[in-house]
Formats: sequence, C-alpha cells, structure tokens
Amino acid sequence: MKRVDRIIKHPLFMKYIEKTDAHEAERIFCRHNMEHFLSVARIAQILNLKKKLKIRKDYVYAAALLHDIGRYRQYEDGIPHDKASAALASGILMDCGYDDKETDMIVSAISSHRDAQVQDEPSLRGILYRADKLSRSCFACPVEKECDRKTEKKNLQIQY
Repeated sequence: MKRVDRIIKHPLFMKYIEKTDAHEAERIFCRHNMEHFLSVARIAQILNLKKKLKIRKDYVYAAALLHDIGRYRQYEDGIPHDKASAALASGILMDCGYDDKETDMIVSAISSHRDAQVQDEPSLRGILYRADKLSRSCFACPVEKECDRKTEKKNLQIQY
C-alpha cells in the first residue's frame, strides 16, 4: 500500500487535517480525524471482504482517508464536506500515483459518501457510505444523550 502511505504523508493531506482539527478542537461530538478515517477504512475493508467485492485494498483505504478532508471547508465556507473533499482529493490521488480511472472511482465514492442512494451498491461507493455510518461508537460515547443524531441512526451496539 505504498500509494496509501504517500497519501498520509502528502503535505496537502496533512494541512487539511490540521485545519479540520483546529475547527474541531472544542467539539464534544464525533471528530473527523485520523482515528475516524482508519475506522472507516477498516470497516469498509471488512465489508469488501465479507461481500467478496474484490475491491483493491488501497482503493478502500484511499477513499476512507480522503473522504472528510474537506470538512474544514464546511466550517469556513459552508461548502458540503463531501463535495469539498472530492475536489481536494483528486490532486492528492494523482500526486500519489493513482491514474485518471482510479482517481475518478475513488473521488466518486468520496463525493457520494453521504448519499443514501448508494448505500446498497456492491461498490466502493456503497461500502464507503456504510462504513462511514458504522464507524461511530455511539454505544461508548459519553455525550451520546446530548447528540442530535436520530436514535435509529446511532450505533448503539457493536457491529464490526
């Protein structure tokens, strides 16, 4: 996963993560940080293997690592973070050795990771959507009762 290692060391990736971290420093609810990205990646890979989708592991990890890098733009400019993340991810992917076809597939997954219409797709888009939702440990959250997320959307038991 050499290209994935390039992503996490890419100066723009690090810059975007730092900007989001600064905006979320006082946030008591779920954060959009490396812990979240890796949880999404690992759950997405489990779903990939479980469903025998045969999606390359580096695609899964690239999509998961980059899916929220535009979160700071949502804080600063009101741009939906899925759209901002997709726009920012493209250049990073190309710099890290992904070709146009690979980049388009990964960026499509990133841009649709909040679109419920893709949740059942047997694709990178579908598993990224599901993994993002499954990654939150509401059952262990000390402020779960204060969270405005609908109860039926909270993860109140371990699934993966």
